[in-house]
Amino acid sequence: MTTLTVVSAGMRAPSTTRMLADELTEAVCTRLPEPLTVTSIEVRDYAQAITDALLGGFTHPNLAEVIASVKDADALIVVSPTFQGSYSGLFKSFIDLLPPTDLVHKPVLLGATGSSERHSLVIEHAMRPLFSYLRTMTTPTGVYMTTSALSRGNENVRAHIDRAADELAAFVRLNATTRNPLPAAVTDDPTAMAIEMDQAQAELQLNRDEPVGGAFDEVVRTLGWP
Repeated sequence: MTTLTVVSAGMRAPSTTRMLADELTEAVCTRLPEPLTVTSIEVRDYAQAITDALLGGFTHPNLAEVIASVKDADALIVVSPTFQGSYSGLFKSFIDLLPPTDLVHKPVLLGATGSSERHSLVIEHAMRPLFSYLRTMTTPTGVYMTTSALSRGNENVRAHIDRAADELAAFVRLNATTRNPLPAAVTDDPTAMAIEMDQAQAELQLNRDEPVGGAFDEVVRTLGWP
């Protein structure tokens, strides 16, 4: 069974953020193998519990359950509204509660919404560095959408959604078919991390002189790599 968890950090209901999350979910679900389980998390519903966990150290059982759904998912879709040129504080507070090693090598599709195109680089300037630090497998294509683009069905946004969904599905298939899944990090020591990644690279035979075929070749084709 494939499990997909969708994290939406919209501040209102309904919200553009939720709408984008739904669009991404629909696109990804058509590309993932059955049976498929989808869990949707509306972060605003856990705002008080998140604050209590950060300030008091107590994690409410309901919040612990959604954190577990993020940890156990085969893939994530995460979408945040843009505030002051970055992801929302509520979104970051939720991510801060996730044990960093739980997300290592997890396929993640990044999405963001904003009031205008001037915030369109929020994924590259804010969200991607955050998830790179967490060592996730973020899709090369992120999806940014304005409210006006949603209302008029922008074809460029649709193309980005389809491409990002293709990439996430390819990463999921790669993880599922790897003989020995990539190991989770157990240390922040740079030398140990480098050794770990060298070992993972050797296992996957990611060498141009030794093509791996199968799932990895499919990922290469999907991402358009030479």
